[in-house]
Amino acid sequence: MTSNEGIRLQKVLAQAGVASRRAAEELIAAGRVSVNGTVVSEFGRRVDPETAVIHVDGVRVVVRTDLVYLALNKPRGVHTTMSDDRGRPCVGDYVRDRRERLFHVGRLDADTEGLLLLTNDGDLAHRLMHPSFVVLKTYLAEVPGPVGRTVGRQLRNGVELDDGPAKVDGFRVVDTNGGKALVEVVLHEGRNHIVRRMLAEVGHPVRKLVRTQVADVRLGSQRSGTLRGLTRAEIGSLFAAVGL
Repeated sequence: MTSNEGIRLQKVLAQAGVASRRAAEELIAAGRVSVNGTVVSEFGRRVDPETAVIHVDGVRVVVRTDLVYLALNKPRGVHTTMSDDRGRPCVGDYVRDRRERLFHVGRLDADTEGLLLLTNDGDLAHRLMHPSFVVLKTYLAEVPGPVGRTVGRQLRNGVELDDGPAKVDGFRVVDTNGGKALVEVVLHEGRNHIVRRMLAEVGHPVRKLVRTQVADVRLGSQRSGTLRGLTRAEIGSLFAAVGL
């Protein structure tokens, strides 16, 4: 790309919603913007939004307009597939009218509710799903109570499942009420039914399971069955979680 090709960096930042052009110039002047790993200080810098990797204050900024990042609060009974030849409700039903070819990041089994990310950014999705990047996922599980004090230690140390050992990255009892308890499980593993199998192994089979967080993206108060676009900060946090 020659010096006359591409789009001025401050315009690209403004179009991405980072700041106004004037404020973007101030960010550049302060050395807070990098392009392809190099800090930029001149206002005349032109970039190709299709290929440039831009960071502001170390956080990746998505400048491509064709990339989509969504969060679905998947209801119970919905299958994590983009289509279902048996006519069962599936994730694809929620994005059927969108023009982009989207895919789900990882899976939730039909009986599990909660946060499921959808995108057409294949590189990010691959990294989020790959265990080597240790992307943490948080679940709330309703189980028979009370939960003994040794359960958390057992899960952190690891339990033996039929397809090999597994351990959690975090565990705590959120609430106990009569014969049931609410526990939080944090882990980066992605094997099928991993949370359910681990809790069953320590004597607390899951009655209800909700995924509440992926990396720094939280389900929050998002209603079941609704879809929302991720914020720029949330997208940046996902890139940071996988080293992009």
